[in-house]
Amino acid sequence: MRAIVIDEPGRVSLTTVDDPAPGPREVIVAPAAVGICGTDIHILDGEFEPTPYPIIPGHEFAGTVVAVGSEVTELAADDRVAVDPSLFCGECHYCAVGRGNLCERWGAIGVTTSGACADYVAAPVADCHRIPEALPFDHAALIEPLSCAVHAFDLLPGRMGEHYLVYGAGTMGLFMAQLARGAGAASVSVVDLNSERLAVAAKLAADHTATSADGLDRPGWDVVIDCTGAVPAIEDGLKRVRRGGTFQVFGVAPSEATANFSPFRVYNDEITIVGSMAVLHSYGRAVDLMAKGAVDADAMISHRFTLDEYTDALDAFRAGRGRKLQVHPQSR
Repeated sequence: MRAIVIDEPGRVSLTTVDDPAPGPREVIVAPAAVGICGTDIHILDGEFEPTPYPIIPGHEFAGTVVAVGSEVTELAADDRVAVDPSLFCGECHYCAVGRGNLCERWGAIGVTTSGACADYVAAPVADCHRIPEALPFDHAALIEPLSCAVHAFDLLPGRMGEHYLVYGAGTMGLFMAQLARGAGAASVSVVDLNSERLAVAAKLAADHTATSADGLDRPGWDVVIDCTGAVPAIEDGLKRVRRGGTFQVFGVAPSEATANFSPFRVYNDEITIVGSMAVLHSYGRAVDLMAKGAVDADAMISHRFTLDEYTDALDAFRAGRGRKLQVHPQSR
C-alpha cells in the first residue's frame, strides 16, 4: 500500500509498505480523511518523545472498515467509522484509576504506531465508533480534535453565564469557542494574530475578537483558555483571569518552555490553573456532538490534500494558512 513515512526527524516521503493485517481484536480501515495537527509537526521535527521512527503519521481520521480480525463481531466490512487513536495499557496506576490519558505506557495510532496517512490502517475494534451515513468523512475526521476539546471542558468549572477568553483561533480555539457558546457562556472573546481566523471565530461563536486582549473592553474573564502553546500568550492570559477564575493550559508548549506568573496572585485571588491532555472518556460524546451539528464542521475545514501533496499540506500548516487541513488518502 501507499503510505507517508517519516523515516527520521526531518525526513518524510510517500512510499510503498506492506499492507497491515488485523490482529484478533483489530479491524483494518481505509482512511477517507485524515487531519493534520501540531502533533504531526512535532513528530516530523523530532520533538515528540514517545514517537519511534520510522512512523506513519495520522491520528485524526475516519474511513471504511475493509477487514476484521478473527474475534471481531462488533463491526463488519463496509461499516463507516471514526477512530479514537488512544492506546492505553490498561494495567498501570493511571489506567486503574480511570485516567488512561496519563498512562505510563501511553500510545496513539499515528504517534507511536502506524497511522492513517496511508491506504490502510489497523485499529483496535474498541477504538472504532460507527458514524451515521449522513455524516461526511471529512467531518468525522474532526471528531478526534473535538473529543480533546470535550475532555478539556470536563475539567472546567462548567458554570453557566461566565465570560470566556480563548487565545488562538485555529482548530482547537474555534472548537473551544463553539463549545463555550453551547455551554451557556455569557460572552466568548477570542484573541489571535491572524485576522482571517478571527473573522471565522466571529462567524462561529465569538462575541468579541481582537489581535490583543488589550483591545477587549473587559476587566477580566472567568475562564481563560490558551490554545496556542505560546509562552507569551500563556503569560498574558494568566493576567487576564478575574479573581476566583480558571486558566486552562490546552495548547501544547515545547517541553522545555517556562512561563512567568505571580504565585501570590494565584494564592490571593484563588485562581485555578488546570491542564488538559488529549482524549479521556470523551470520544463517543464527540461523535454524538458532531452528528448533531453542535459545531460547524464545514467552516472548520479549509484545505484538502492527496497523499502525494502531503508535504504541501505540512508547508501550509507551518505557514498558518487556513484552518483545519486534511489529507484524503483515497483521492488521487
